[in-house]
Amino acid sequence: MLETSLSQLEQLVSDLVQKNQELTERNEQIAAELAQAKDENESLQLALMEQEEKQGATAARIQALVERASVGTVNA
Repeated sequence: MLETSLSQLEQLVSDLVQKNQELTERNEQIAAELAQAKDENESLQLALMEQEEKQGATAARIQALVERASVGTVNA
């Protein structure tokens, strides 16, 4: 009976070591995916900021044109 228990314990330890290895590998994979997602997020945020900047400049130009057109209409 002691031999059977010892054998079962060895199998359990072996299973746990294998499961630990699998979990470690999965954790590393998730960490790599997270790093990639963070990089993509940063790139998207920069692109958004650039787009907002362009839109702001365009809005300012449109506003200036509207003001010029309004002044021209009043004077005419």
